[in-house]
Amino acid sequence: MPHLLIFLLLLAASAFAVQPNVVIIYGDDVGYADVGAYGSELIPTPNIDRLAAGGLRFTDGHCSAATCTPSRFSLLTGVHAFRHGVRVLGPNAPLTIPLGAMTLPKLFGKADYATAVIGKWHLGIGQKGTPVDWNGEVKPGPLEVGFDYCFLLPSTNDRVPCVYLENHRVVNHDPNDPIFIRKTSPDPRSTIYPDGKTNREAMTYYQSSHGHNNSVINGIGRIGYMSGGKSALWNDETMADEYVKQMRSYIAANKEKPFFLFFSSQDIHVPRVPHPRFIGKTELGHRGDAMVQFDWSTGEIMKTLEEHNLTENTIVIFSSDNGPVYDDGYRDGTVTKTSSKETDHGHDGSGIYRGGKYQIYEGGTRVPLIVRWPARIKPGISDALVSQIDLLASFAKLLDVELGPDEARDSRELLASFLGESKTGLPFMIEEAKGLALRRGDWKYIQGKKSQKKNKKQNAKPSAGQLYNLKADPGEAKNVIAAHPEVAKSLQEQLQQLVDAGGIRE
Repeated sequence: MPHLLIFLLLLAASAFAVQPNVVIIYGDDVGYADVGAYGSELIPTPNIDRLAAGGLRFTDGHCSAATCTPSRFSLLTGVHAFRHGVRVLGPNAPLTIPLGAMTLPKLFGKADYATAVIGKWHLGIGQKGTPVDWNGEVKPGPLEVGFDYCFLLPSTNDRVPCVYLENHRVVNHDPNDPIFIRKTSPDPRSTIYPDGKTNREAMTYYQSSHGHNNSVINGIGRIGYMSGGKSALWNDETMADEYVKQMRSYIAANKEKPFFLFFSSQDIHVPRVPHPRFIGKTELGHRGDAMVQFDWSTGEIMKTLEEHNLTENTIVIFSSDNGPVYDDGYRDGTVTKTSSKETDHGHDGSGIYRGGKYQIYEGGTRVPLIVRWPARIKPGISDALVSQIDLLASFAKLLDVELGPDEARDSRELLASFLGESKTGLPFMIEEAKGLALRRGDWKYIQGKKSQKKNKKQNAKPSAGQLYNLKADPGEAKNVIAAHPEVAKSLQEQLQQLVDAGGIRE
């Protein structure tokens, strides 16, 4: 009997000694209540729900910002995007991540992991002041900031160029039909696509509602003008299938060594173009059906891990880059209005929380956050306050990689919280939209416009802002700043100190 006990202890110890694979499944504009496990009743998400049932489901998990580029920047660098002036990027934006910065893929690379990103990038490609050559080597990009491999939607699915990028090359590129990207008009040297501003009839899939009316590709208006690259154009309807195909190939090729895979889906970002097999799976139209497609992608990832016997020692993290949005540029029939709140035919993607994408309220950054690691995490629910920006420092702890004093300056080590071994989360947290907010305990302070400029007066009264007690008022319906000016002043001063400090991590 003692020998059996020793054997079992050694077996358990050896399991922890093997470095876990890590897969981050990142949704696009997926709100807190767009998932069944978080309260969705009109969108079936059985695969994500099974992931939640077998892992740790956070009720107060956040992305760092209410828009995609800033959240992705913070997730990968452990630094708040506002410190670098990072905002939502246009089609030809240069790489926003400094080449010398510590990133999640660089961290995993230090621990001898293979690293890959498959899906949406939207963090810029190329150097500032030098236009990207889409007909040659397209860089710097993901490979220059730590990834070994990438298969990308370079920007977003509503922006040009509408081509896939594999490592440094456009997939299926034809040198006789060179690709050019412009802001105002197409380049006449190669294939010309219809202009949605002068030819709205070309938008045959659905019409744009605002802004998405430049080059019309696959019957859908886009932001920006693209010419050329006809042989390289993606098929919007098969985009999820393509990413799943690339995911399967990557996992099969790297199953014998630890890997980090950032699976960054385009779903449920506009234009929502789910494959025909998902059309009609909900009564919510394109947005709901696209969410069912994303759930399918999640299930395919889990199935692939199971096929290669990788489930037990793989950390799977499911989350989103910001809260929900409904009409975001296309007349796809998604949005309706009930009183003053936008919803998707009665489905509220932010649940009980106020706001969504672009907004500083909880619905903008409180998103689904699930962590599953069968070898170590006990299934359950955690109310700990956690943020995606803290994953970098937490993985550094797990992998025993020391961060330099100027690396990931806003990322705090929360490994015990992410593993469910501690119920204690963050004591405070910054949220970002057009302005900033500070969460501390039950309180949330939202900057007034004047607060966004540094106030050097020590005893200055808080400028117009908003204050909410989330325990009493999770929906942020009642601004109580007038009743608690001393709380508002304390939070305002702390927020300003954190901004001025240049980083949160000590």
